Amino acid sequence: MTGDTDGPEDSLAEAFWAVTRRLRHRTREALAPWDVTPAQSRALGVLTRHGALRLSTLAEHLRIAPRSATEVVDDLEARGLAQRRPDPSDRRATLVAPTEEGTRVGAAIHAARHAAAEDLFGLLPPADREHLTRILRTLRD
Repeated sequence: MTGDTDGPEDSLAEAFWAVTRRLRHRTREALAPWDVTPAQSRALGVLTRHGALRLSTLAEHLRIAPRSATEVVDDLEARGLAQRRPDPSDRRATLVAPTEEGTRVGAAIHAARHAAAEDLFGLLPPADREHLTRILRTLRD
């Protein structure tokens, strides 16, 4: 095998994966000051945007299994970035909310992730960025 691609589909897929790896690397670098995983960062972002949520709802937002969401919240809670509290509308249920520190850190992480993405996508002219955004949203949905 020479490493050459077989056709345009291979070329597109390889280019997509290369950009994905590059963005993930930049995101990991951006998250380093807070020593959080990408999953913890995403969870904190959801909680910061939406406020207190049930674990099942948080898992849906993150598109992960509820058990995985529990582990992420356990880690955030241990670091003082999130807290569990009773759901006033259903005493059997528990809500997860960001702490004050979690809100502060969540905002800083959001800014850092945005800067990392801007650093990468800023190489494109505005029209190309708009087209890429439209295409990626179509593929995502």
